[in-house]
Amino acid sequence: MSREDYEIVIGLEVHCELSTKTKIFCSCSTEFGGEPNTHCCPICMAMPGTLPVLNEKVVEYAVKAGLATNCSIERNSKNDRKNYFYPDLPKAYQISQFDKPLCYDGYVNIETEDGEKQIRIERIHIEEDAGKLNHDEYGRGSFVDLNRAGVPLIEVVSRPDMRSSKEVEAYMRKLKSIFEYIEVSDCKMQEGSLRADVNVSVRKKGSEKFGTRTEMKNMNSFRSIVRAIEYEAGRQIEEIEAGNTITQETLRWDDVSGRTFPMRDKADAQDYRYFPEPDLVSIKLSDEYIENIRRELPELPESRRKRYIEKYELTEKAANFVTSSKYYSNLFEDAIKVCNNPKTVGNLIMSDVVRILNEREEEPEDLKFGGDELGELVTLIDKGTISSAIAKKVLEELFKEVKMPSKIIEEKGWVQISDEGAIKKVVMKVLENNPQSIADYKAGKDRALGFLVGQAMKETRGKGNPQMLNKMFLEELNK
Repeated sequence: MSREDYEIVIGLEVHCELSTKTKIFCSCSTEFGGEPNTHCCPICMAMPGTLPVLNEKVVEYAVKAGLATNCSIERNSKNDRKNYFYPDLPKAYQISQFDKPLCYDGYVNIETEDGEKQIRIERIHIEEDAGKLNHDEYGRGSFVDLNRAGVPLIEVVSRPDMRSSKEVEAYMRKLKSIFEYIEVSDCKMQEGSLRADVNVSVRKKGSEKFGTRTEMKNMNSFRSIVRAIEYEAGRQIEEIEAGNTITQETLRWDDVSGRTFPMRDKADAQDYRYFPEPDLVSIKLSDEYIENIRRELPELPESRRKRYIEKYELTEKAANFVTSSKYYSNLFEDAIKVCNNPKTVGNLIMSDVVRILNEREEEPEDLKFGGDELGELVTLIDKGTISSAIAKKVLEELFKEVKMPSKIIEEKGWVQISDEGAIKKVVMKVLENNPQSIADYKAGKDRALGFLVGQAMKETRGKGNPQMLNKMFLEELNK
């Protein structure tokens, strides 16, 4: 049998660090970085006699995340102790939630090749993050850094509804986008603010029974998640086809070799010996509290997408892309206030802005310029002050240093040539140097016109007015 005869089944546990200023049970800073063990206190170091105090903002952010992902909200929730050996969590247990999570039974919709698909969310609960072990490169041991210990997390547990790595990426990007829009997390994957445990199994197509799953822990890049799923699904299929059985285990993904390696068996369900956290009271939420949070939710990606299609007549592809990130969407909204040209703004973001970000290996949140600069750039294109070719160069400069585009083109001497006399000279020179293109055009080869305009743009170093060049070439060729 081939890989096409199998179906991949995937569920995710997504951990998202909340962007509160202080930790979940103490007043230590949650700021990323800092010298080791400088953002900790007796509470997050679990000194004897210390007691946790729940940060109310954590509950608010979790409820906000639940409402934005169509979850029901538990009115009577609580914290629980999850007992497990954590070498970088001094209490040797984690304060989490067990049977009464704050949010449950939600969903998000993703776009797939076959249309829209709903991915169910089983629960969203709050918990504290662990610290970090820094391993000595000379093998002398490991050093614990407790700056991250106690940073508040929400864990978003999906149902096993995803059937491909593409669906997983779409789901992760949707969650990232939603959490950025509602401003509960910065979602910086490179800093560990958003990471996922990926559960993968395979089964024969048509089978209702799930296969044995393996889990890949703490994955924090879309590229790695996609590669890991593709590899692990292929590995499991090869094992089954060879007559072997899949072992339920926790795996480590190695990005360099592109392979998974076993970390520990999970043949039996881990007994975490949950029990209610005795040092914290239960969390009781009123209908009024929940409705106040619901009213304060900003416009979410799905609503913006529909508005961009209906009001600004963006294509579905452009609207999907622009609303995929809060940073793109805000850039779009601010730019069209300046230039009132939604289509050109959307196209610039979707093509050139993304291209340059990819070349610089940066994310949308790294954009230094804003809607004022992008809006003026589009205005300059619309007025004919610069060509679209020059606009690309201006964008390159904006990534280097934020200045108004009008200032950049003045300094660089990039104002578009729209003088009829100057354009006419260029047209005649190009025609004189390309008699074959004239013959091709006369013979009905329309592409020859495009070639001649391209030669004229080269002659003017991209500063020629393309509309004027087109018109003048046609006049000369049709004489």
